[in-house]
Amino acid sequence: MRPPAPRTPAETTADPVLVLGAGPVGQTAALLLARRGVPVLVVDGRPERDAVGSKAICQQRDVLDVWDWLGGHAIAAEGLTWDTARTFYRGHELFSVRLPDPGASSRPSFVNISQSRTEEVLDDLLARAGVAVHWGHEVTGIDQDADGVTVECDTPQGPVRLRGSHALSCMGAHGGVVRRALGLDFSGTSFDDRFLICDIRADLGDWARERRFYFDPEWNPGRQVLIHPCPDSVFRIDWQVPSDFDLETEESSGRLDARIRQIIGDTPYEIVWHSVYRFHTRVTDRMRSGRILLAGDNAHLVAPFGARGLNSGVQDAENAAWKLAYVRNGWAGEELLESYHTERHAAALENADVTSATMRFLVPQDDAARERRVSVLERALTDAAAHPHVDSGRLAEPFWYTGSALTTACPERPFGGRPPRGRAPDPCPGVILPDAPVTVADRPGTTRLRPLLREGLTLLVGTGPDTGTDREALRRAVHTAATEATPAPVTTLRLDEIDTTGALRRALAPEPGQVWLVRPDAHVAAVVAGTDADTVRRAVRTALGHPAADTVSA
Repeated sequence: MRPPAPRTPAETTADPVLVLGAGPVGQTAALLLARRGVPVLVVDGRPERDAVGSKAICQQRDVLDVWDWLGGHAIAAEGLTWDTARTFYRGHELFSVRLPDPGASSRPSFVNISQSRTEEVLDDLLARAGVAVHWGHEVTGIDQDADGVTVECDTPQGPVRLRGSHALSCMGAHGGVVRRALGLDFSGTSFDDRFLICDIRADLGDWARERRFYFDPEWNPGRQVLIHPCPDSVFRIDWQVPSDFDLETEESSGRLDARIRQIIGDTPYEIVWHSVYRFHTRVTDRMRSGRILLAGDNAHLVAPFGARGLNSGVQDAENAAWKLAYVRNGWAGEELLESYHTERHAAALENADVTSATMRFLVPQDDAARERRVSVLERALTDAAAHPHVDSGRLAEPFWYTGSALTTACPERPFGGRPPRGRAPDPCPGVILPDAPVTVADRPGTTRLRPLLREGLTLLVGTGPDTGTDREALRRAVHTAATEATPAPVTTLRLDEIDTTGALRRALAPEPGQVWLVRPDAHVAAVVAGTDADTVRRAVRTALGHPAADTVSA
């Protein structure tokens, strides 16, 4: 069966996608939709942007790639990457970890930058893209029918009703109105202890290139302190504090100043921002209900150790945006949206699992857990074998869609499971494709692979199956098979032409005649034999969520 013809403009709905919430996840989703030609309307209940505080500060490399594609190069450029992670226990340094020189790759593995600055950059991109953000629109209700979504809002001028083809709810932890309207569960765990967060500006010398984690320091006995450097000589300090901690009393009594002095001594400082948080681990039971998708903290909450909150929210936004665009353009059916739930819900559960393990180490809930933690920390003073068991958070990483219905498994390239901390899995179906420098003859200015991948489906063709096969003929045959399977944009490239440094071929180690099919979010959808046109067509159809029974023939 051949795929359906693309919709004509007259057949394509003119209603926008409604993005609820103008935080970084909502901003990113709106920009990605607009970049893919989808009309979008953003609403937020706040009267205006409250650009204060560091909040989510650590942005992972693959998220920086998304923002770079949207024009937000300033986030990576202005962000700070520390190169040493030091871990202490009761005044003794357990170990330090040196990160690779960020100049050795095209992008740093992460940057620290305040959420308020990230939002400022994304706001500027929204304005340049002509995307309207309606402030003062508090969502009070949401409903859907076979043709679209209706959102009810309270505004200073009175109630309004907005209509869209779909809605993407990025309203954060307090967006319960959407979850309640859809009958979704948001159960989980709340931790009694709280965390005091202070941004201070000070000259702390070498600390500007270090992240410091203190277990049980004498100036916060029985609890933790985490210090992160940020741009402009700002340092983010997180203290674990008791559940009855009162910030106003702490500040008025002078105890807050004493806390800071215990860490930085007599160095002059100013407080830029402070707040108190209680951490939760919660995941909704559904991230998609018909035409309504939930993303970011509206769908899942995790503790911030490992920076898996905003990073996973941006990955939600990217997954949702390309699928919404493909459904609206008629390149895929509504069933593709169900894969948003299955893929991103699995990612949310893994993030909850990883961060919950960290929180169990940081905040033991019973005597046995406390004894284990003390034992690990005591052994780590003298035994390097105990260092991997000291859990202060596993840094955010992309989720791997190896079990997704959109992924065609390759028996010769199985997924090896979660790799050791700080390492990426070997490339295989489901894994995000490594970035690499590339040169494309008809695309001057293209220097990296990732931006190219986000334009649509991409097929990377290796060498011919034998020395007598014409590589260009193989590329053309693969491209023909893919375009017969879908009207969506398809780019087919030969590795020997674009991979001028050899870095990509070294990373992929392609077999002769092998083709790598990559999704618009840079995840590998399939690794198949390019000489089998039916296999290529099936892999393309599978990657777009078409039912397995919907076969394709030439």
